[in-house]
Amino acid sequence: MSNDHAIASDLKRSDLARLTGCNHETIRYYESVGLMPDPPRTASGHRRYGAAHVERLSFVMRARDLGFTMEEIRGLLSLVDRGSHTCAEVERMGRHHLDVVSDKIRNLQAIETVLAGTIARCTGTNTPECPLLDVLNEGQAQTQPK
Repeated sequence: MSNDHAIASDLKRSDLARLTGCNHETIRYYESVGLMPDPPRTASGHRRYGAAHVERLSFVMRARDLGFTMEEIRGLLSLVDRGSHTCAEVERMGRHHLDVVSDKIRNLQAIETVLAGTIARCTGTNTPECPLLDVLNEGQAQTQPK
């Protein structure tokens, strides 16, 4: 029996959901993909969760809030589960994720610039000419074979 099972208490999935703010289906999904350990069951087959489940689910949810992918979270959890992780290992993963987030921000800022400039050229009148549609059609023309 794992430590997660040994410290299990009498929390139902609904209690775990309430304590963490995570919905039932997401908890079930995290269990199915191995981010959450299977909870022990009562003699009648009901799942029972404990403090370790609350902590782990909270960890997963915080990581998701920070934009970590499921695979990145799996990697972080494997370091934690191994119990001999170093800050350097975690930092490498964090820095990689920060680079990904920074790239996304730059891409979103570029999108914002194009959209803002294009929408500013819109007249808002009831004419069929529209700079936004023109920009979208230009992109289509560039991707069409010549």
